This record gives sequence, structure tokens and C-alpha cells, in this order.
Amino acid sequence: MSTTTATESAPGAIASTGWVDVTVPLSDGMVHWEGDPECRIFRVVKMEDGKPCNLTKLEMSAHTGTHMDSMRHFVADGITMEQMPLEATIGPCRVVRMDVEDQITPENLAGLDLQKGERIIFKTANTTRSWDMGPQFDKNFISISEAAGRVLADAGVMTVGVDYLSIGGWEKDGVEVHQVMLGAGIWVIEGLWLKDIEPGDYEMICLPMKIAGADGAPCRALLKKR
Repeated sequence: MSTTTATESAPGAIASTGWVDVTVPLSDGMVHWEGDPECRIFRVVKMEDGKPCNLTKLEMSAHTGTHMDSMRHFVADGITMEQMPLEATIGPCRVVRMDVEDQITPENLAGLDLQKGERIIFKTANTTRSWDMGPQFDKNFISISEAAGRVLADAGVMTVGVDYLSIGGWEKDGVEVHQVMLGAGIWVIEGLWLKDIEPGDYEMICLPMKIAGADGAPCRALLKKR
């Protein structure tokens, strides 16, 4: 059992500095993309067994919980996780509410005045509905359509974050939108917990594990109101 306090680990925890943790805690048996390896977290060495320390083993996909995609995820010769430029996920970002029922479309992006090099996060009903279904995987989560992905790519957006496990939907545009966005060099953050985040301008820190050659990696994401 963890001895970490709620303010250190819980999604939405607010530090005295104003930073809000928007990371979903990794936990044994947590929701995962159907077909991916199950998340298994367990102690292999235990102090209660007379050992001098505790030692935890992790077994999971690189795309578990709050995580990032590198281009290599869907681009055969794309760059890998350890090559991510730090400016992709450190700096100003914009949180935008998307009140849609199925997919984010080009029409939903109209009027956002997307900027080249922008970091943008979409908050949808996934933040409560989909995560609240865990550990069951929500196949009807809100995603980004291929056409909307092209709009983001054409605008030169640098980083896009979403509040469930994928930018692409279950059996709809999943491959295509990844190919479009990652192929355009957009860094993708998936699995954010945005329940306590209102739309607006924020500072972001989101650092993935530095896994050599990886197509993705778990990360810790923080937002602070500007």
C-alpha cells in the first residue's frame, strides 16, 4: 500500500505554488486501451516479509494512463521519445472546452485562431464520463476526427493534449488521425485528467519518461493558471 498523500498523488491536486496535477495515477489493473497489455503494479520485495526494503515491479504499455506519443508510434522512421524537444511540453498552453458528442471536427475548430507552435489541450466530457467508467474501457469516448487533425497540422500546432487514452476514436479515424498529426510533427499528450481545469490560458509542464527508442512514454503533467 502506498504511503503517498492525496495531495501528492491525486489527479487535480493543487500545490501551494498554484500548479495543478492533471496526471491520472498509475494503478494496478487500471483502465487501458483494449488489446494493449494490462497495467500490473506489484511488490516483488516486501518489508513485511522481513526484507530490508520494498521493491515494486511495473508491467504495462508505454501508452498507459497519462502518456505521450512520439512520432515513431505511427511513423515508421519517426523520431522517438527521448528525442522530444523540451519546449514541446514546457511553456504556455491553451485549454479549450469542446462540447461535442462524438468527434471534434473542423467546424468545432473554426474560430479558435490556431497559432503555429501553439500548445493546445481539449477538454471534453471524457474528463468525467470516460474516466469514471474505469477500469472499463469507454469505446465511445470523444476523439479528434482525421479532418480536424489535418486542420491542426496545417495550422502548425506544436502540441495537442486530450482527456482520454487516444486522440483517435475506437474503430474510427484512430490510425488516420495519428498518421496525420504525428506525421506533421505534432507532439501528442493523451490521458489527461481535466476535471478541475477550466478553459483558459495556462503554463504547462509535461515530461515523459526518457525511454530510448520508444514510441511513447508515461508522463507527469502539470498546469498553472496564467
